[in-house]
Amino acid sequence: MSFEWDGSKSDTCYQQRGFDFAYASRVFDDLGKIIVEDRRWGYRERRYQVLGRIEGRLFIIVYTIRPGRIRIISARKANYREVKAYETGLYEPPEGPHRCGAGRRYFGR
Repeated sequence: MSFEWDGSKSDTCYQQRGFDFAYASRVFDDLGKIIVEDRRWGYRERRYQVLGRIEGRLFIIVYTIRPGRIRIISARKANYREVKAYETGLYEPPEGPHRCGAGRRYFGR
């Protein structure tokens, strides 16, 4: 499986969160990972969330599939609520617009 990503987004992730997308791509090695479709917005391409562990810590990676590769769009550590839902098998992706980054409005939940 090969990966691609925007280098500047990966660098920003490293500066803000302490890991880059190369590290985050290791979540795909987790045999217990969960993959769900990300339907929060009307994206031009299908997007997915994968939840999985790297070195015991749960991460959420948003990605899309390109011919022959996976393109990582964003990555972060799962929050407490997401960890609990994952551990109990009740994880469901958020629906509809919600928090979507700095400077954008919060619409939901």
